[in-house]
Amino acid sequence: MFGFKVITQFERGVVFRWGKALPGVREPGLTWVNPFTDRLRKVNMQIVVAAVPGQEAITRDNVTIKVDAVVYYRVVDPVKAIINVQNYTFAVSQVAQTSLRSVIGQSDMDELLSERDKINAHLKDVIDAPTEQPWGIRVERVEVKDVSLPESMKRSMSRQAEAERERRARVISADGEYQASRKLAQAAAVMAADPAALQLRLLQTVVEVAAEKNSTVVMPVPVELLRFFDRAAPAAAPRPAAADIGDGDGEPPALEARVAPALAAPPRLAPSGWPAEAARP
Repeated sequence: MFGFKVITQFERGVVFRWGKALPGVREPGLTWVNPFTDRLRKVNMQIVVAAVPGQEAITRDNVTIKVDAVVYYRVVDPVKAIINVQNYTFAVSQVAQTSLRSVIGQSDMDELLSERDKINAHLKDVIDAPTEQPWGIRVERVEVKDVSLPESMKRSMSRQAEAERERRARVISADGEYQASRKLAQAAAVMAADPAALQLRLLQTVVEVAAEKNSTVVMPVPVELLRFFDRAAPAAAPRPAAADIGDGDGEPPALEARVAPALAAPPRLAPSGWPAEAARP
């Protein structure tokens, strides 16, 4: 009745006199307005959190998804927020929904899922452009809260992730085999320089196998032993040829010479006093 008004710390006051806004704003505290000619409108200067309903849109790579977001904004110019727009809360909500659809249509699905910071920054710029200068409202932050994918797309992405992990496993396994083969080649080169190293390795392997219970140890023939026999074979005496074995009767000459005297008849002994010629048959 007396025209005294109290403005809290988070509010600013806009005075209308005979329907015309007075220049400037009323600061927090106790203020007085003419109760007959002036009207005071209080504007909240706090940051407002507005939830953007889920919007279904088609991405640039033709995938239908549903995205919802959260917008953080506040009034920076109370006069513009009261005069230039009828209901700035509803206006910001509608701008956020249309901007969200626009940003989704300009982005790929992988970009929406993996590059959230980039999408949030782009969405903030799109919403803040038509609101700050004409309406006196500044968008502080925009966050994409959830991205809903169709079930078929979820199954496709799971198969893709499984195939990617299998590919990585095979690449790692192949890389391990390659490194192991290089190390084995280096070990073989060292063993080739010193043959005794191969025998030591063989004995070490036998010891490792014999450590297990109920095991059968198979001793392989050393390669060096085979090489020794190969070198010793040319030094041996050559065997007689097949043509020198016999003279056609199947008996070797030396054997026939030894057998012939044994098969001959023993000489007859002549009586004493007889000449030796008379004793012959």
